[in-house]
Amino acid sequence: MKSHQRNIAIGVDLGATTVKTGVVSSDGSIIYQNKLPTNAERGPSSVVHQIEASVEDALKHTDGRAVAGIGIGSPGVVTADGVVKSPPNMAAWEEVRLADEVRKMFKRHTVVVENDANAAALAEARFGAGKMFPDFLFVIWGTGVGGGIMLGGKIFRGPTGGAGEIGHVCIDRNGPECNCGSRGCVEAFIGQRYLSQRTAERLKEKPKSKILQLVEGDLSRLEPFYIAQAAQVGDSLAREILTEAGSLLGIALAGAMNTLDLRVSIIGGGVSAAGDFVIRAIQNSTKSHVLRPLRPDIRVLRAQLGNNAGILGAAGLVL
Repeated sequence: MKSHQRNIAIGVDLGATTVKTGVVSSDGSIIYQNKLPTNAERGPSSVVHQIEASVEDALKHTDGRAVAGIGIGSPGVVTADGVVKSPPNMAAWEEVRLADEVRKMFKRHTVVVENDANAAALAEARFGAGKMFPDFLFVIWGTGVGGGIMLGGKIFRGPTGGAGEIGHVCIDRNGPECNCGSRGCVEAFIGQRYLSQRTAERLKEKPKSKILQLVEGDLSRLEPFYIAQAAQVGDSLAREILTEAGSLLGIALAGAMNTLDLRVSIIGGGVSAAGDFVIRAIQNSTKSHVLRPLRPDIRVLRAQLGNNAGILGAAGLVL
C-alpha cells in the first residue's frame, strides 16, 4: 500500500483561459486540483508564471509523497522535446521551449509537455472509455475539432508532433473557409463559427426553439454549448442541427479509419454530451463511409472523463 501511495504526479491542463493543475494518483484519482487564469493576453512569460504558481500550489498538497513528475497538456503543435508552437488564442506566442522553462523552476522533477488533445486521448486510454482498446481515434468536439491517435496503447505523434488533427480533414474542397486557411475542413462545418451561423439561419424558420430562449434572444451569444443544451431537453431544431453535424464528422472519421485501419473512435468535448442521438449519427455516418470490411467492427463511444481528461492525461504522461 505504501508504494502505491507514492505513485502520484502533477498534471497541468493549460488552456487559453485557465490553467488547471491537479495531484493525480496512478489509479486516476484527482487528490487535489486548482484553477488559475492563464493571462494569455499578457504573453508567454505571464503564462509560464501562472503554470509555476499552480504547480507550486499543487506540490503543497502531496502530503510529502514522492512525485513521479510534472506533465503538461498544451494547445498548439508540441514537439518531442517540449517546444510549443503557435497555440491558438495566446498572444505573442510563436515558439516557446515550455518543458525547459518549467524544468528551470522545478529542477528536482521530470517535466513532459504534450499536445492537449493527445493528453486527453491518453487519459481516456488509461482511465476512461479507451481502457479496453489499445488502438483508437480520439476526437474533442467543442469550439473546434481536435484529436489524438492511440496506437498500441501509445500516443502516435507523427514526426513533428502534428498527428491527429482530425478537424482539418477536408470533406468538401469547395466548402467554407476554415480558420486554418484551407477550405472544407470538417471543423469549418461543425466548429463553433459554422454551427452558430447555421443555427441562426434556421432560427428564422423556428423562432420558438429552446435555443433562442437559452441565449435570451441574442444571436451573438450563439455557440455549440447552447445548441447542445437545447438538444438535451429535446429541442427538435437543436437535434436536427447536431445530427447533421454528427453525420459530417462521421465522414472525416471514416477517412481517418480507412487510412489507419482503426475500428474505434472516442468522442469527447461539450457537443458530444448533447445526447446519444449525436453518437448514433456519428457512428452511422462513419460506418457508411468506411471500407466494407471495416463496417461490422466500427464503434463510436462517448468519452467518460469530461473536464478531468486534461489533468488526468497530463499526469499520465509521467505516471
